[in-house]
Amino acid sequence: MHPMLNTAIKAARRAGTIINRASLDLERLQVARKGPKDYVTEVDHAAEEAIIDVLRTAYPMHAFLAEESGRVEGTDGSAGEAPEFQWIIDPIDGTTNFIHGLPLYAISIALLHRGQVAHAVVYDPSRNELFTASRGSGAFLNDRRIRVSGQTRYHDALLAAHLGKASQNGDPRFAGMLGECTAVRRLGSTVLDLAYVAAGRVDGFCGVGLKPWDLAAGGLLVLEAGGLVSDFDGEQQWMKTGRVLAATPKIFPQMLGFLQG
Repeated sequence: MHPMLNTAIKAARRAGTIINRASLDLERLQVARKGPKDYVTEVDHAAEEAIIDVLRTAYPMHAFLAEESGRVEGTDGSAGEAPEFQWIIDPIDGTTNFIHGLPLYAISIALLHRGQVAHAVVYDPSRNELFTASRGSGAFLNDRRIRVSGQTRYHDALLAAHLGKASQNGDPRFAGMLGECTAVRRLGSTVLDLAYVAAGRVDGFCGVGLKPWDLAAGGLLVLEAGGLVSDFDGEQQWMKTGRVLAATPKIFPQMLGFLQG
């Protein structure tokens, strides 16, 4: 296992300890609003600080992009340029679930090397499930190799989605895509949605309005598990647009076909 991936695992587990401890007494949580239906707790901040502390101690020159603390330039001389190494962090993806005691949330850590995701960790502390991937080395769940499902029939496919107003406004592309599959789940944690595609628990995922910290680690998991990932035009701009499809090789083109009319 690559040393940088090992360090990310160490950081995720340290944050997981903080989150699990806090989950035992949710009534004491201090919850603030970042926006409509967008919450943050002191646990988000503490977990993120713990992750960054572990990573910065090991790699003091690396840059960071984290959900709560934003962008932090590295000290490798790349200020003002795309950094050679950048960690992308979401300390709790699924904060709304967390504050309600619904155990569907996860920690997401990804390392970009020259703009390409090289290593990924998604850790579900409530289930102690650790999803990892390194580019070109496959995807794993608790050290067991995982693959996307072998589903080929769209009518039998189970999808996950994060569509918000796009589906509420009755966009016919989404209505057709979601209506023709067997069922749709919204877990409330995009990083788990993508990890579950990688593990074959769901057959595809469609999301809009997402951020790099929602997508970086999960996207690599899907790719290394044999799946396909793209934006709605079939291109590789999903980290920038926040519009993403991820699915098995047989289900992916059918989902893309709905979106392209």
